[in-house]
Amino acid sequence: MAFKKSNDKQMKVCIAQTKSEKGNIRRNIESHLEFIERAIKLKADLIIFPELSITNYEPDLAKELATDTKSNIFDPFQELSNKNEIAIGIGMPTKGTEGINISMLIFQPNKERITYAKQILHSDELPYFVSGKNQTFLTIDGVKIAIGICYETLQREHFLNAKNQGADIYIASVAKPKGGIEKAYQYFPGIAKEFNIPILMSNCVGDCDNFMSAGQSAVWNKKGELMEQLDDSNQGIIIFDTNTEQTEKEIYDYPQSSK
Repeated sequence: MAFKKSNDKQMKVCIAQTKSEKGNIRRNIESHLEFIERAIKLKADLIIFPELSITNYEPDLAKELATDTKSNIFDPFQELSNKNEIAIGIGMPTKGTEGINISMLIFQPNKERITYAKQILHSDELPYFVSGKNQTFLTIDGVKIAIGICYETLQREHFLNAKNQGADIYIASVAKPKGGIEKAYQYFPGIAKEFNIPILMSNCVGDCDNFMSAGQSAVWNKKGELMEQLDDSNQGIIIFDTNTEQTEKEIYDYPQSSK
């Protein structure tokens, strides 16, 4: 699960803040590809999207929309990864042996795609989904990255499990309303400072299930300092350089895929 870019000694992590269309997989894939193209131009090594970003966060539709992790509809992501040496993490409900998982499909250059399935589900999700079993890590230029998905990222046990396995960075892929974002902004700075580890959070904006997702995707450095954030309504990206701890962001106040 490791790859190294030959000509780039710095690692740049990109988190995307997206507004997906309910159940419109093809439209959302097109939008994601545009975000990835922008991240490539900014020389990102990794881009992570919000929870269930390809379908939007819609538990009622999860069974209908869930796919096999090897579905060829995701091939364009692998092609971009191979061509540009970028790792990509997208949110998608997937069919598991025991039921439907809330998953992140991860594409790495010239490697078989891997899947991380959310391990700790919120009680509201239990009628629709089953829990994943194992933590997934990516290692890029010697940096070990752990992924968490929404509810579990605010559970200390999930973070500790990742940290105890050697994580250097923790990335939260979420779909959170205002209340959930407020909790994240209270929790993540303390955890980052306590364990001396940067934490990045990728949230979506717009209608999700029965709530409005509140955006405010953010990056906290290993001192727990808020380095950068997006607003609560626009799409955009933040890029974090793990060596310099410098950030850059772009805000998109229009639909990314409008032609």
